[in-house]
Amino acid sequence: MQWNDLDPWGHWLLAAATLIAASQLAHRLMRPVVRRAAAWSPVLAAIVRRGDRPMQWVLPLAALQVLWQGLPEALPGAGLVQHANGVLLICALTSLGLAAVRGTADGVIARYPDDLANNLSARRVRTQTNVLARIGSGAVLVAGLAFILMSFPRAHQIGASLLASAGVAGLVVGLAAKSVVGNLLAGLQIALAQPIRIDDVLIVEGEWGRVEEITATYVVLRIWDDRRLIIPLGWFSEHPFQNWTRTTADLLGSVFLWVDYALPLEPLRAQARRLCEASPNWDGRVCLVQVTEASERAMQLRVLVSSSASGPNFDLRCELREGLLGFIQREYPQALPRLRSDLHPPLQP
Repeated sequence: MQWNDLDPWGHWLLAAATLIAASQLAHRLMRPVVRRAAAWSPVLAAIVRRGDRPMQWVLPLAALQVLWQGLPEALPGAGLVQHANGVLLICALTSLGLAAVRGTADGVIARYPDDLANNLSARRVRTQTNVLARIGSGAVLVAGLAFILMSFPRAHQIGASLLASAGVAGLVVGLAAKSVVGNLLAGLQIALAQPIRIDDVLIVEGEWGRVEEITATYVVLRIWDDRRLIIPLGWFSEHPFQNWTRTTADLLGSVFLWVDYALPLEPLRAQARRLCEASPNWDGRVCLVQVTEASERAMQLRVLVSSSASGPNFDLRCELREGLLGFIQREYPQALPRLRSDLHPPLQP
């Protein structure tokens, strides 16, 4: 398009500027109205909030697309302008679709806060929503790319020629994509079957941690010392693992002590009970002292205690271990494990 070709575009460009200004004004005027109308629903409010910025592009591009449809075919550059505006409109609509998916996820998660003591339902909803939102975002991106390619007349021929000439490379890509597809299917299985959820406590490969993030292809496990263990989704469908919060966060924990046979058990049971009742980490369900093993030198005691979650249970077990050892050292020091030897010579026949 030459400089002298701009004269026929004069009134069209003026109309385009007017439409852009009018669409932006309409957006500003309708924004508080739409937000007020959507305030009754957290999902709608989140969608409106997420889609506000993409809508600033969708409105003028849609108005321009309607305007460009009236361009005369003889007008220089008319086809190029129509096609470019169509591609930009598809990109803006794709961005709006991604915002709608993310807004829906935000709204659903907001309806189920996870800052409660018993947040099992909230974690289940959060896990399902995040996984499904990522799958939905991927579908929107693929659809947007497909519509853009379909706007080019020769795109189908180019794609066919690429597939025909792929050869061995296509086989390699297919084999490589097998694990990706497997992880995506595993993500869908996790979202529906719920073997793990956000904030679940897992034991994976001997590591204790909480599920921090579930993506479309992997799980991030936050280890107790703030390390991060990255696990492919497909791993969970092929290997056993421990889930300490599968149905409830309540947990039993054990404290093991080796003591001498001379230790009376009833005072120790009473002291364990006092320590549990004085601790905010005990949920009041279980506080039990039992002899679980006896050797030729000492006996093993197991103190079984319960808590509302794994973190408080770990702290409670540490408190009991320290308190009971201090109690034995203070009240029954002779009952600590010791080695016996006979200092008297054996009797002669």
